[in-house]
Amino acid sequence: MDLSKYIRNIPDFPKPGILFKDITPLLAEPDAFQAAIHQLMLRYEHQPIDAISAAEARGFLFAAPLAYLMKKPLVPLRKPGKLPYQTHKLQYDLEYGQAELHVHIDGFEPGARVLLIDDLLATGGTLEAACKLIGQAGAQVAGCAVLVELSFLNGREKLRPHDVFSLIRY
Repeated sequence: MDLSKYIRNIPDFPKPGILFKDITPLLAEPDAFQAAIHQLMLRYEHQPIDAISAAEARGFLFAAPLAYLMKKPLVPLRKPGKLPYQTHKLQYDLEYGQAELHVHIDGFEPGARVLLIDDLLATGGTLEAACKLIGQAGAQVAGCAVLVELSFLNGREKLRPHDVFSLIRY
């Protein structure tokens, strides 16, 4: 199935000059959404993965069904004030300011191999921060997987040496 036909282009969002890749048509088409999750599962089902993680919020849409199908723990990486227990935290820079991610201090088993999922890889800032936070929490990144990669923004370079897999590349 050609998943790219379910990605809608929105010009000048969130600001002029940006061509936003809208994933909601894919989410609204059950066969396409199922195909995306199935392709991710096929890619990782025979790899040593101990947990699946995603940064808030759209990454959760793909990480949760994948964790369910693969019978792996789902460990959310959340914005400040969203997790009720003690957390590891990491501040990071974005093109438009700063952000912060948190994970519970007991979110990962020590040394766990974590598959990091997101909807989109652009400049790589959020996924890079997520990788660092996973390491800070005592786990290791087994790979990064995304639905859409904007390869012309070179976000993959920030994620070295981690393996990066994308279902759709522009």
